[in-house]
Amino acid sequence: MRKIISFMHISLDGFVAGPNGEMNWIKVDEEVFDHVGKRISEGDTALYGRVTYQMMENYWPTAGDKPGASKHDIEHSKWYKKVHKVVLSKTMKDADLTNTTIISDNLPESINEIKQQPGADILLFGSPEATHSLIQLGLIDGYWLFVNPIVLGKGIPLFVDIKDKIKLKLLSTRQFTSGVTELNYTVDRP
Repeated sequence: MRKIISFMHISLDGFVAGPNGEMNWIKVDEEVFDHVGKRISEGDTALYGRVTYQMMENYWPTAGDKPGASKHDIEHSKWYKKVHKVVLSKTMKDADLTNTTIISDNLPESINEIKQQPGADILLFGSPEATHSLIQLGLIDGYWLFVNPIVLGKGIPLFVDIKDKIKLKLLSTRQFTSGVTELNYTVDRP
């Protein structure tokens, strides 16, 4: 069965965005882009909440075609165009969306159906609200966290309303020259 892996940049004090969704504190550079690019290139399905999906849709389909596009923009744009996208939204419709599935209800059943399909792990990109819902339903199988060397003090936390402990097993770590540290966990289920 496929796994859902939450891919998130996080502050040292556990926030994934500032109080108003700010992400200007996230440190990314070619070293991080190359590392992330290798892993996501193996993926065939990306999972998003509506807000993150709309942000991605407004940039990535044409990012690689722009004059002066970076290596990262070209590579990620190609990947984004070919990957199947799953969006959690109660308001969007998928009538005219290419290679995109909208899940608007029956979240546990719909997600488990996708997890049963053949393919690689499903990467959940950012999407704090969608992540909160999936965590609370026990549908996240791993966390691929990029801990940024900053304390925000306030913002949108990664973990909210956790009812039961979530045991994790550390798979790997990596420190980048920017000071960002990658933590790769799997959920340790009995």
